Amino acid sequence: MKSDLELYDYWPYADRPKIVWPNGAKIAFWVAPNIEFYEANPPINPKRSPWARPHPDVVPLATRDHGNRVGHWRMMEVMDKYKVRGSISLSVGLIEHHPEIIKECVDRNWEFFSHGIYNTRYSYEMDEAQERAIIEDSINTVQKATGQRIVGYLAPALTHTERTMDLLAEYGFLYTCDLFQDDQPQPIKVKSGRLISMPYSLEINDIIVYNSYLATPRRYGQMIKDQFDQLRTEGEKSGTVMCIPLHAYAVGQAHRMAPFEEALEYITSQPDVWVTTAREIAEYYYENYYDVMQADILKRKAG
Repeated sequence: MKSDLELYDYWPYADRPKIVWPNGAKIAFWVAPNIEFYEANPPINPKRSPWARPHPDVVPLATRDHGNRVGHWRMMEVMDKYKVRGSISLSVGLIEHHPEIIKECVDRNWEFFSHGIYNTRYSYEMDEAQERAIIEDSINTVQKATGQRIVGYLAPALTHTERTMDLLAEYGFLYTCDLFQDDQPQPIKVKSGRLISMPYSLEINDIIVYNSYLATPRRYGQMIKDQFDQLRTEGEKSGTVMCIPLHAYAVGQAHRMAPFEEALEYITSQPDVWVTTAREIAEYYYENYYDVMQADILKRKAG
């Protein structure tokens, strides 16, 4: 039996080669709106049910629909105000259901990456052919609708198989958001090609904060600021990455918008911050640091 995931090596935070982001920035900051679609009666997965109650469960469906009808537009307006471009964790099926949202994101030059086809269809029990089909469909559908070739991936509902990372590298993806082990990018072990983990936070993910931690909107806004302050301080030694994962049906509720806006205003007004997208972080890292970091990992591993 494997003693660990064998997806990445242990790599202590201290004494890594120094990262300096563009223009001397100490922290790379990106925002990941999850733009999702939930099916009323998805195919049954033997390992997980999308709804706690019998299908169709009208209440959670309607709640999530509020995000695509109302919350997303509120969130987009605030992000526009502070010149924050989104890196969209996209349920690719939403392209068919809500093309208006996709058009607005394309017009703003936001990035798209795949979050599977629907957030109600899980990777559990998929065979290789099925998983390949989802990845290929994501690439082709997003490219046709937006002109973008996606390079990032967040598994649907954070579900994976033992082959997911290898397939992403094979298909030329640059990064995965499915690992939460670090506050800097890290090379991932794959059978061929290259892949990095992109820092993506569950700790300041609005769904986790509101539904699991039961935090108030004001508390959430302060958590975002505290996260930023700590990572920017650490970024004086070597550049860090901060992501805010969002869901329009959560942060986009009317009473939650003001604290979120205050947090964005705070972050974007600070010096030494690179306000960017996940794709731009990955491309810069590959060009400037991937080989250096991989060599450092191997050197430490060799003792």
